[in-house]
Amino acid sequence: MDSLGIAVVLGIVEGLTEFIPVSSTGHLILVGHLLGFVGEKAASFEVAIQLGAILSVVFLYWRRFIELIPTRSAVGSDSTLKGWSGLWRIALATLPALIVGFLARHTIKEQLFTPLAVTWALAVGGVAILLAEKFVSERRSYSLETITMSQAFGVGLFQVLALWPGTSRAAATIVGGMLVGLERKGAAEFSFLIAVPIMFAATGYELVKMRSLFAAQDLVQFGVGFLVSFLVALVAIKAFVSFLSRWSLAPFAWYRIAVAAFFYFATRSLAL
Repeated sequence: MDSLGIAVVLGIVEGLTEFIPVSSTGHLILVGHLLGFVGEKAASFEVAIQLGAILSVVFLYWRRFIELIPTRSAVGSDSTLKGWSGLWRIALATLPALIVGFLARHTIKEQLFTPLAVTWALAVGGVAILLAEKFVSERRSYSLETITMSQAFGVGLFQVLALWPGTSRAAATIVGGMLVGLERKGAAEFSFLIAVPIMFAATGYELVKMRSLFAAQDLVQFGVGFLVSFLVALVAIKAFVSFLSRWSLAPFAWYRIAVAAFFYFATRSLAL
């Protein structure tokens, strides 16, 4: 497959999987290995197309981000996700993963960015989602507008689990939100909001570090992947939120388990 074909395929994979609980990083690693697109250039490309998915959230939830600007009206609001109140909650949910990710970044890349590690994370995460759905389905849940500081910090601790590629940041934060008392849809929307600062920080850091790998001839491939990721993510986010209004996360859990089994046998066949 040529470079533009790879850009389109990986852009679709990134856009579809970034904000649903199936792990975009895990899918990119596994699909990249199947396409033979690996190495430092592939890693820099995967980081670049994440920007497209991030901007899709900003585009769809721009009102939410505007409401985070501290104003007098935000002080008297019934929502805890406006003004300084919202900023503190997003900060609490973001800091744990930023700190652990920075301190353990070398170990994570050396030990966990492998097809086998991703496959296991997909399978274990699928089982965890099924267990979470079973235990929280009958519990009372609360709207995102009433999220407390402790709930936000609890979601942040769960987000640390997503540093293992294949676990899925969306899965960790949505399940974490459900376990600390948020309704399913609200937990998903909170996961979108806190994804923006942590992904901007991680992506910006990686792009600066990998800037020497970029060449003029790569710009078209990167641009195509970025645009495809942005457009596909717009559709995926809206469809996912609509899905959660009526259904549980169980289908995603079974999908993860099925994909883990597929890639386990596929990578074993390629190795042979």
